[in-house]
Amino acid sequence: MQRVFGSINIKSWKFLLTAAVLIVWIYCYVANGDVTNSVVASGMRFGMPLALASMVGIMCERSGIVNIGIEGTMLLSGFTGFYVASYTKNIIIGLIIAILTGMLTSFVHALMTIQWQMDQIIAGTIINILASGLTSFLYKEGSTVPNTWPIFDIPILSRIPFIGHAFFSQQGPIQYFGLILIPAIWVLIYKTRWGLRTRSVGENPGSADTAGISVIKVRMINVVLGGAIGGLVGGFICLELVGSFSKEFTAGAGFTALALMIFGRWNPMGAFAAAILFGLAQALSTQLQIFGVNNIPNQFITLLPYVFTILVLVFSAGKVRPPAAEGKVYKKEEA
Repeated sequence: MQRVFGSINIKSWKFLLTAAVLIVWIYCYVANGDVTNSVVASGMRFGMPLALASMVGIMCERSGIVNIGIEGTMLLSGFTGFYVASYTKNIIIGLIIAILTGMLTSFVHALMTIQWQMDQIIAGTIINILASGLTSFLYKEGSTVPNTWPIFDIPILSRIPFIGHAFFSQQGPIQYFGLILIPAIWVLIYKTRWGLRTRSVGENPGSADTAGISVIKVRMINVVLGGAIGGLVGGFICLELVGSFSKEFTAGAGFTALALMIFGRWNPMGAFAAAILFGLAQALSTQLQIFGVNNIPNQFITLLPYVFTILVLVFSAGKVRPPAAEGKVYKKEEA
């Protein structure tokens, strides 16, 4: 079996997985279009926060910085965004504060990993512990926001057969913004001078420095920009998807996003596809519970998305290569 799986490269796996998903999607759509549209739309809602969170990891790791503090960044951002929105009665201000909190948190992470040259795993762990402790200590029940972001259809696009309802109907503005932001990040990384510099710093910072690229500057900016996206995700969950804040509301989403980033090969579009697949698995598990599937325990149904993620990572393990300088402290005098 190992020989069979080993003979299939990652491109073949992606093609087979994509083909299988499309076949199942078409079959289900023909059988019951309304339920299929509902499941796919739910998959988009579940998957978009993870897709955006994986962009944080991509922005950081493409420049050589491992960021396992995504969880803490989202947690702190959601906390500040929600309570500021509750106090000011303005969700726009709340979202802005959430983004700024994400940038500030990531700036601290950048100082620890880039300027102070701390171990990057330890630095991310500090962020997660700090966020968990602060939000749990300062948490107060009873706070509410005046409203959440409106849900609406995009004219014309929402009427496209097969995909219109799933992607462009009954979603919030941040959800739609994600459909623009993720391709924009792909263009930024692969089609711009800045992206070339980022990838150079992540692969060989010594050569990049010799070519006149400021390794520290590139890494600092990428980490902080990633933090802005992490803050957006925290605000997205609290102010658009849920409309409330609860302790540890991220529930491991930051670590799941890192796994999806790896499966996507540090490519924004690949990570987006992986996140949507995970979201579809989660939506399917929810739909099975709605249908009242009694012969399978609910606990196993709930585990379905995570089992799917583990299987995908197992099959793709060893076939992906991270940026060469990922996790390595850069010291100019030793380059």
